[in-house]
Amino acid sequence: MADAGDSDSGFQKILARAKGIILQPAEEWPQIKAEQGSCTAILKSYALPLIAIGPVASFLGGQIFGYGILGFSFRPGIAGALAATVTQFVLAVAGVFLLSFIANFLAPRFGGKDDFAQSFRLVAYSMTAAWISAIFGIIPTLAILGLLGLYSIYIFYTGATTMMNVPAEKAGGYTAATFVAAFVLFLVIGAASGAVTRSFAPDPFDNDYALNGSASPAEPG
Repeated sequence: MADAGDSDSGFQKILARAKGIILQPAEEWPQIKAEQGSCTAILKSYALPLIAIGPVASFLGGQIFGYGILGFSFRPGIAGALAATVTQFVLAVAGVFLLSFIANFLAPRFGGKDDFAQSFRLVAYSMTAAWISAIFGIIPTLAILGLLGLYSIYIFYTGATTMMNVPAEKAGGYTAATFVAAFVLFLVIGAASGAVTRSFAPDPFDNDYALNGSASPAEPG
């Protein structure tokens, strides 16, 4: 059984890597490339804890503060909120793999190499800013600050040449193509997540819901 020291050490490693990749990405990428950790190890020790930030923050924010729009506020029921949290987490993990496949597929088209392990590292570490900025979801009115996560695009750009051997003059085009594909991917993920959430939770704007109530009755704003 892991002791508290192991947990602290793991947290310190995540913190140190996140700080490095956000503040000094150009210096951090060569260190990442030299590491021998498998995709599974990176997923378990680094990506999963950070991926969980967004879904957990959204769950807590919805339960504590609720959501408001056009003068109408509501708190989602526990069942629906939990379903949304689990769905967002699972789809976000799937998104890392899918984006890694896209990055790996496109790299040779821009003069780079075909290396899934390196593309996975490139994606997993470049997404750090996006995952951490999702913490703002804990206060729904501040969720817009999650756009700070777009800095992940720049981090990806700085690592494209080091990790995938994409020529520096083509790194911008490679980054743009990868994230356009990612945008389409996450639109699909968002639609899927919304569909699952609606299947577990009633629409707060539905007349029957508003009249009969539920575990999370609507309140006037």
